[in-house]
Amino acid sequence: MRILLSNDDGFNAPGMETLRRIAAELSDNIYVVAPEKEQSGASRSLTLHNPLRINKYTDREYSVEGTPTDCVMMAMNYLFKGKTPDLILSGVNRGANLGEDVLYSGTVAAASEGTLLGVRSVALSQGIFETGVIHWDTAATLAPDIIRKLLKLEWPADVLMNINFPAVAKEQVKSIRITEQGKRDLSNLSIDDRVDARGRDYFWLGYRPSLGTPQEGTDLWAIMDHSVSVTPLKLNLTEHRMAAELEKAFA
Repeated sequence: MRILLSNDDGFNAPGMETLRRIAAELSDNIYVVAPEKEQSGASRSLTLHNPLRINKYTDREYSVEGTPTDCVMMAMNYLFKGKTPDLILSGVNRGANLGEDVLYSGTVAAASEGTLLGVRSVALSQGIFETGVIHWDTAATLAPDIIRKLLKLEWPADVLMNINFPAVAKEQVKSIRITEQGKRDLSNLSIDDRVDARGRDYFWLGYRPSLGTPQEGTDLWAIMDHSVSVTPLKLNLTEHRMAAELEKAFA
């Protein structure tokens, strides 16, 4: 099985090392194309107004000075053209991608681009709390068997899998739950306003790892329950019931 690895935290990120460990449990035919620098929050953005530069490490490992979507596009259409992967793994992200996070996440975006190009793709994220302790072994230990089970199933062509691991040691994980995308009932956005040496205002945007009070059955709820969350995400965002109502209204 040919596996392509990517992420949004950067080629040298600790999560990429974890992803390599996971992929090595599944195959020895592994390729890596990841952003040169961190691209968290890049979503599905493309680099259209600047040139893309590629750094080669080995015949199978490259970094791209661009976004996660750039990386998958370059891997599939240029670097490894004619060597279509059987599976794309994106991550392991430093921090969970839950609820509305999936619309901003570069980790999910790389898996989305893989899905769009016809390859089964999985986004993986390791939850963290404010203590700063990251249980990379939780993802590294549990992910291979989860992925094996997923690969035994037939996936719809426009579906990717979003896996989130709770912020606890592997021994403390309660279960694996199949979930739906949730929505936080409070904002976790942090805006840090500052003043530079010339007296001009500037701002840092960030996100606190808050879950709020999530609904049962959602990805947020599973992580709060110290369980692994597996959510199938669909690329087609059409709300068909509303479309039917619109058809009647505009008839």
